[in-house]
Amino acid sequence: MAAKQKTDNTAYKKLKRDLADGTLGRLYVFHGEEAYLRDFYLSRMKEQLVSGGMGEFNFHRIEGKELTPQLLEQMVDALPMMSERTMVLVNDFDLFRAGERDREELIRILSQLPDYCCVVFVYDLISYKGDARTKLSAVLHEVGSVVEFARQEQGDLVDWVHRRFRALGKEIDTEQAQYLIFQCGDLMNALIGEIEKIGAYSKGQRITRADIDAVATPQLDAIVFQMTDAIGAGNFERAAAVLGELFQMQEPAIRILYSLGKHMRQLYCARLTLENRGTAGDLAKQWGLKPYPAQKLMDSARRFSLAWCRKAVIRCAQTDLALKSGGGSERELMAGLLLELATPAGKKA
Repeated sequence: MAAKQKTDNTAYKKLKRDLADGTLGRLYVFHGEEAYLRDFYLSRMKEQLVSGGMGEFNFHRIEGKELTPQLLEQMVDALPMMSERTMVLVNDFDLFRAGERDREELIRILSQLPDYCCVVFVYDLISYKGDARTKLSAVLHEVGSVVEFARQEQGDLVDWVHRRFRALGKEIDTEQAQYLIFQCGDLMNALIGEIEKIGAYSKGQRITRADIDAVATPQLDAIVFQMTDAIGAGNFERAAAVLGELFQMQEPAIRILYSLGKHMRQLYCARLTLENRGTAGDLAKQWGLKPYPAQKLMDSARRFSLAWCRKAVIRCAQTDLALKSGGGSERELMAGLLLELATPAGKKA
């Protein structure tokens, strides 16, 4: 599998500098998976640009489905009241799907934005798909900044988890912070709720793994990892129990199998990496993983032979085909797959 392309965070860093220096520009496009960061910086921008008694008068918001070039121009032309700046926030308007006439008008408006106005296009429910070949794209980059709020690197995310627990009067060490991220995913919007739950539940000042396991809601991939860990340990009953819990939670078989199949492909790659004397860093680059889950995969792969991993990938694909073609009961197919994977476990150091 090809390595994921590293996110260009130049525009993100510039946004942080603009806020720190009080030099916010005239045009921004916000997109990306990390909605928590996006909303945080939108709040900071609004506070800096249009705070005060007349703040709401100088703040204009419009949904994309209602936007026309004429309406946008009216908002841009509205002079600030008892303030130096105005802010126009546009939610979910696909700039690159506008008709030709509207696109030309938008280019005209955005290329000559007044210094007092800051326009922000936010992509939340729709994806941003810029076309670098177009004049519109050139205007967005020349006049403004296209900022991607991507999933954070492991180190930055761990530091943030530390700060969030500290705000609750709690402490968490790096190992437990990494475990929490592995269990619950690496999106801040999901983690913030888990942190608050764990902080309220924990009786001591220091967060333990037992605290996390007691109240955190693990993501599907983490639960599937528990299943394969149990297989590697030769504990079929535990693996079957985890599968049963997923069905009890009404998790669709096709989703379970998708996650299991992806995990087996990653495990196969990890085993190949071991065979070639590679490292967890090599695996992380292949799959675009953070260091902690990459190391866990490498540790898990030591329990299985290369032949077993290859067989697991093939059997997951075959079961996927059987599920989609109605080749039997979903639960029976999944239970049969699990039984095959567990016999034998194919351990190899």
